Amino acid sequence: MGGHSHWSTIKRHKGAIDAKRGKIFTKIIREITISSRAGGDPDTNPALRTFIAKAKEVNMPADTIKRAIQRGTGELPGVNYEEFTLEGYGPSGTGVLLEITTDNRNRTVAEIRNIFGKNHGNMAEAGAVAWQFHKKGLLIVEGSQTDEDRLMTLALEAGAEDVQQTATGFEVTTDLADFEAVKEALQTAHIETSLAEVTFLPQNLVKLEERPAVQMLKLMEILDDQEDVQKVHANFDISDEVMEKVAAS
Repeated sequence: MGGHSHWSTIKRHKGAIDAKRGKIFTKIIREITISSRAGGDPDTNPALRTFIAKAKEVNMPADTIKRAIQRGTGELPGVNYEEFTLEGYGPSGTGVLLEITTDNRNRTVAEIRNIFGKNHGNMAEAGAVAWQFHKKGLLIVEGSQTDEDRLMTLALEAGAEDVQQTATGFEVTTDLADFEAVKEALQTAHIETSLAEVTFLPQNLVKLEERPAVQMLKLMEILDDQEDVQKVHANFDISDEVMEKVAAS
């Protein structure tokens, strides 16, 4: 797996900081509300527990978190959100998979189609891209947190599928059923993760040179900024050398 194949990793590498707190809050509130449908107790609802932790990381007020949970459990009236995926292609045939949460499917699809069309991409039919991705647990550990042998032992004993070293640390991948166990094992060992989420990982990567890399990252940023897009996944790989040029520009 390439060192720059995850959008979350790319944003950190570029030093991109999303200062639009309102949009961050909107996305997390939706995640909390939807996950609360399975129960409003984070002790028995791992997904809700994860999103509450994410909310606290961005200093979301406790009352806001509580109301989002109550809308999900039905204690408060709320918007009826629909979850689905959209697929498309970016520069050089890169596959793009979007996780969507919206209260208006037609509006959202039209806006996403417009974004692709204006940024060197195009929408794809359902299933055209999704088969290129596997849904997995992903934990990213900075190199300063631990050494490879210790992390490998802890993660694999807890059920991880793989541990790979990157330029800045390690990537731990898990099956969905083992994600929480691996995350808890690292927490117990006081190994902090810079990212811990269920995501879609590409099976194969499309290597991008400088120009399509610039176009691809712009497309990803615009898609990521669309308020109905919860997560953006793509199967690109950008080398360190190209990434440094892109970041410098």
